[in-house]
Parts: sequence; structure tokens; C-alpha cells
Amino acid sequence: VLFSYLRSMETETAPAADPAYEKMTARREGADPGKGAQQETGEAGRREEAGRPKDADQAGAEGAGQTHEAPGQVQGNGEASPEEGEAAGSSQALAGTAGGRFPGLGIRMEKLADYDYMMQNFYSIHPTTTAGRELMDAEHFLSMDLSLDLGNGQDGSTAQTAPKEPQILIYHTHSQETFSDYPENPEATITGVGAYLSELLEGKGYSVIHDDGVYDYRDGKLDRSRAYTYALEGIQGILQKYPSIEVVLDLHRDGVAEGTRLVTEINGKPTAKIMFFNGTSQTPDGPIEYLPNPNREANLAFSFQMQLKAAGMYPGFTRKIYLKGLRYNQHVRARSALIEVGAQTNTYEEARNAMEPLAHILDQVLRGS
Repeated sequence: VLFSYLRSMETETAPAADPAYEKMTARREGADPGKGAQQETGEAGRREEAGRPKDADQAGAEGAGQTHEAPGQVQGNGEASPEEGEAAGSSQALAGTAGGRFPGLGIRMEKLADYDYMMQNFYSIHPTTTAGRELMDAEHFLSMDLSLDLGNGQDGSTAQTAPKEPQILIYHTHSQETFSDYPENPEATITGVGAYLSELLEGKGYSVIHDDGVYDYRDGKLDRSRAYTYALEGIQGILQKYPSIEVVLDLHRDGVAEGTRLVTEINGKPTAKIMFFNGTSQTPDGPIEYLPNPNREANLAFSFQMQLKAAGMYPGFTRKIYLKGLRYNQHVRARSALIEVGAQTNTYEEARNAMEPLAHILDQVLRGS
């Protein structure tokens, strides 16, 4: 087994949390809140694009610095994310074989439980937030049961018949993000990539809704200052209509320096690398009170479990998990994730190919395999 014991746990009360939250997480006793020093990546090549998606609750409060490209010509989403030189570390850190829930990992739980090792090998942290020892606990993340109750007679094998009620929502806060072969290829958009991921997950037996709503284009121009506000309004309507949805994925395309290529080869295909992105709802000064996220620990566990699956099954496929302050609408469900697929320098084929290993990884985590 991946670890030999679980810590004593006390059920966390999480107002307004996903109803499934109590199943998968518990508040640990005896945390040492004073010891979580801020971790920063320190990489020299961090890009300086200002104005990445403002959180929905900040609607317009930080309008300066937003991108101003025309629709269909977006060159970046504004997030200051790691450059390729440091981004591949987490996969190489786990090469080898081991048993347990995460096959292919050549690492002991004792090593993974080392806070410094975990942060250095799996995370990049923006200076706007912190991620201390009391929050970043690998054993706690891996103890959370994030599997779905599939409810259609499945036994853990690949499903053949999708359930009637929707389980997964895929949407795009930044629907105008495109890839390098746009506009020659009009399908080369992040929404096109999302449509393919929906198709793959449906093929595995899930019921999926793909929301192709436009949240970052208003009054005839690209406008990201309120994109998260509009997106939250859109997805809340969907979640109210379909409360059976337990997984919410916000699919993006990153922006990097023009000379950077986020590509690897998987199953003989050129494949864009992906990056899981978590909002922490806190700054170095403490929690952002107006951006509560009762599902934060589950969100972090979800991305971490997918990261480990990817490292074991598809080494080199994922970049480090990126942590930043704010919330990015991840509070709506315990199994919420923001996923960056490649960058503007990737082709649509590379981004589309990335959905095949991503669908496999998601399926493995959601089945508890």
C-alpha cells in the first residue's frame, strides 16, 4: 500500500461545500500553523504577463494589466507561470516502479511526506500566496477518497454505458485562447480541445456537459477583467440545473515566451504538456476572507493525485502544479481543477493529443484505481 497508516481524523465542517466533501476529507489535529514559510520557485525565466484572470469575487477590482489582443489571437492568459526549464521536475522525480494506488512511482511515502521535497519537486508557488506545512500534507491529500459513486453497475473496469445524470462539467473561463495554427485551422481553440476531452470521457462511461459559453469577450472585444465573474454565473446555473455534477474542470491554454515549446511524446504522438493550477484563497498575510473556499484541501488533493498518476503513467507529461492566491472558482466542487493545456506555441494537434492521457489520468483517479 502507498502508506501504512492514516492519521486520526476529525470530520471537517465546511459550510457551502460540495456535499461529497465529508466523504473524502477531514481536518487533521495538531497542525503547526506557525511553521509554513512561503515557498517561491525562484526561477529566473518567469514571464511577466500581468492581469491573469481575476477571481470572480474581485470582478473589475484589478482591471489594470489585462490582455488586449483581438479575439482569436490571444498570446497568453496573463498568468505568471513557470518556464519550461523548471516545469518538468515532478515527473522526473518519480521515475521507477512501486505498488499501491499510484503505479510506476519509485518513491517511498516517507520521502513524499517530506515537506521540502514535496514542494521542490511538485509545486511552483507565486509570491502572492503561501503554502505552509499545515496545508501541504502529501499523506493527507492521498488519504482523500476522490472516487465517484458511478452508480451504473461498474466494477472499476472501463465503463460501457454512461449514467443518465451528468457527472462532469468542462468549461472555459477564457474561451478565446487559441493555438499556433489558428486561424488557418478554425478548430484550434481551447473550446475545441475541451470538446475532445468530453468525447473521450464519455467513451469511458461518464456523463459530461461541455459548456462552450464565452466569458472573456464582451462588447466586441476581449475583456478578462470580469471573466471569472461571468464564468461563475454560468457554471452556477449549470450546477443548479444538474446537482449530480461532482467534477468541474476549467480548461485553459497557457501563455509562454515565444521560444518555449511545451511538448513531449506519448504513445508516439507529439503531445502538449499540461499544468494543474490551484488557487489558495490566501496571501502571505493570511486568508482572503471574501474568497472562502471550503473545498480547498480537496481541490489540492485532486490535483496532487492527478499529478502523481501522470508522473507514474506518463513521465514528462505534466509541469509542476502552480499555486497562486485568489480562488479561481474552484470552490464550487471538491473535485474542481483548473488545467493549463500547452501554450500559444503548441499546435492544436499537440493540445488535442494531450486530452488522451489526461482522460486516462482523470478516469484512474475518479475510479480510485
